[in-house]
Amino acid sequence: MKTCIHRKKTRSVFIDNVQIGGNAPVVIQSMTCTDTRDVKATTLQIKQLENEGCEVVRVAVPDEEAAASLLHIKHKIKIPLIADIHFHYRLALSAIKNGADGIRINPGNIGRSGLLKIIEYAKERQTVIRIGINSGSLEKNLLKKYGGPTASALVESALNNLAFFQEAGYDAIKLSVKSSDVITMIEAYRELSKKTDFPLHLGVTEAGSLMNAAIKSSVAMGILLHEGIGDTIRVSVTGNPVSEIGVAYGILRAMGIRKIGPDIISCPTCGRCEIDLCKLTQEVENKVAGMKEYLKIALMGCVVNGPGEAAEADIGIAGGRGYGLLFKKGQVIKKVKEKEFAETLLNEIHSMVAERKET
Repeated sequence: MKTCIHRKKTRSVFIDNVQIGGNAPVVIQSMTCTDTRDVKATTLQIKQLENEGCEVVRVAVPDEEAAASLLHIKHKIKIPLIADIHFHYRLALSAIKNGADGIRINPGNIGRSGLLKIIEYAKERQTVIRIGINSGSLEKNLLKKYGGPTASALVESALNNLAFFQEAGYDAIKLSVKSSDVITMIEAYRELSKKTDFPLHLGVTEAGSLMNAAIKSSVAMGILLHEGIGDTIRVSVTGNPVSEIGVAYGILRAMGIRKIGPDIISCPTCGRCEIDLCKLTQEVENKVAGMKEYLKIALMGCVVNGPGEAAEADIGIAGGRGYGLLFKKGQVIKKVKEKEFAETLLNEIHSMVAERKET
């Protein structure tokens, strides 16, 4: 996989054992949609996210009961835990006390005296703080100055708050300037990246259902990542967050930034297609979901052009009427009956992954 992307070198912070910024890979994050006070449900969802490849998870902390639940959740999961705090600085203190590896705050919702208390406590525990600026919660003076939540308004808010934190002697920080508008989000991160070397968390906020979120996030993050901007990403989807992870890895694979997980290429089908390619693609996608090893898998509906069109794939099937050709690296290995496509392909995939692990 070739890429001409030169990522901007940013400062490095550690959320537990996960490095963000510096020379670290772009990290994939998500956020639970469960009630954090329900330890069982929240832990289960985090484990599902872990299985899909999520590397850092955030949970909402709306009250003290939710903050207390972090202590029980933290011991049951494998990835770093971030507490999402709004309005009440005491909840940030409680979250840190109960094991949060990092916190996300919107400083404009808390007030300077509360922020100083958070900073003091975070210093003691070496807790990473994300200063998260959203278009929906900008300071009133900036909204008035810029006539709305523009990109420059978001950036000025982020830089003002960053300066406050640095003056207080705190720099274990990452930044975000999210907007639900793709162009505003792109312009904000471009401007912010020029003015600071702190690590940046990318995201289009309130991106909508899976398809809308995938489209908006792919466009916005793809442009920024291609310009070398971004240290962590989250694809925000309305509903089950588990669906976010595949999209996030797909964006990084498509940009050539991280070779991780299965990359399935399949033809759109045409009049030459004589197999149920949609069914095969869906079955293979379901079976390899959550696989961490990078593998390019080709599913083609034509035995004439299929192997040639997918010559760079590690493995694939090119189907014909009732049968197909199994190929590796463009070379035909054997003929397979259509009813055995999925089973044969998956067996070969598991064998290839096992061989790689042995070498």
